[in-house]
Amino acid sequence: MAGGAVVLTVPGPDGDREVRISSPERVIFPEAGITKLDLATYLVEVGEAFVRANGDRPVSLQRFPDGIDGEQFFSKNPPRGVPDYVRSVTVTYPSGRSHPQLVIDEPAAAVWAAQMNTVVFHPWPSRAEDSDNPDQLRIDLDPQPGTGFADAVPAAIELRNVLREAGLTAFIKTSGNRGLHVFAPIVAEREFLDVRHAVIAASRELERRMPDHVTTAWWKEERGERIFVDFNQANRDRTMAGAYSPRALPHASVSAPITWDELEHVDPRDFTVLTMPERLRTVGDPWEDFGADPGTIDVLLGWWERDLSDGLGELPFPPDYPKMPGEPPRVQPSRAKKA
Repeated sequence: MAGGAVVLTVPGPDGDREVRISSPERVIFPEAGITKLDLATYLVEVGEAFVRANGDRPVSLQRFPDGIDGEQFFSKNPPRGVPDYVRSVTVTYPSGRSHPQLVIDEPAAAVWAAQMNTVVFHPWPSRAEDSDNPDQLRIDLDPQPGTGFADAVPAAIELRNVLREAGLTAFIKTSGNRGLHVFAPIVAEREFLDVRHAVIAASRELERRMPDHVTTAWWKEERGERIFVDFNQANRDRTMAGAYSPRALPHASVSAPITWDELEHVDPRDFTVLTMPERLRTVGDPWEDFGADPGTIDVLLGWWERDLSDGLGELPFPPDYPKMPGEPPRVQPSRAKKA
């Protein structure tokens, strides 16, 4: 360990790269005893699946210089000292401003991000060269107080049926915490607002079928003990932890792709930085064929138009977004709506 650093050899599409890891013994996950070197090594071991899921997309880095119990910040613009094999792409934010964001094209780029104290990777649902048009429809099933992972499972199963009826093939992963993320590959031909409306249409259909179990209510006080279908994760510059990304939780959990057959039997706490490499070696990558057969959101947009005709309009945008046309009165999600 010369100079208090180690050099990892990282296989890649253009041959091996050597990535220097400084302060390798710094503890990132105190409860699990996982160090910076452990985290970087994890990204080497899962590198192929990680890049397949998150590569060629603008990505935000959630960085923890002093471990997950210390301060954190999001890094969107490329930091100083970016290696020449890590590229960036200019994207447009909701404010209309444009800035470069990093793109991960090979495992060494993810390992370098770990060297920069990244724990959580947040990829966009669109490709780097067409960042305005998502090629993924994403729906976050978020358990509310009084509910948990087991309550999200039947919601995910029914959501899969909803998306199938709309002509889409659904894939699923654990959030790395208590929830579930349902994704569907789509043709990159519609911009973010259209995809948001498609997500709202699917969410409302799910809510009709399971009114006592799921909700699209933006105000927390109205959600009750139900699974919140978070439609606002479909907005521009709104991201969730990518597949195989670690989460900043004490047991070093990972957002883990799973098969639909596994869903009713898994415990999300079993998928961690320490266990995921062996799972990939023995079980394989359930998302290996993701994107092979993208669908369109045309049916869902038809449902959106139907709901508009029935008086169901736009839903609130995040509080930090510019006011949008047709949006209802906006308040913070935790503030009670006044009569």
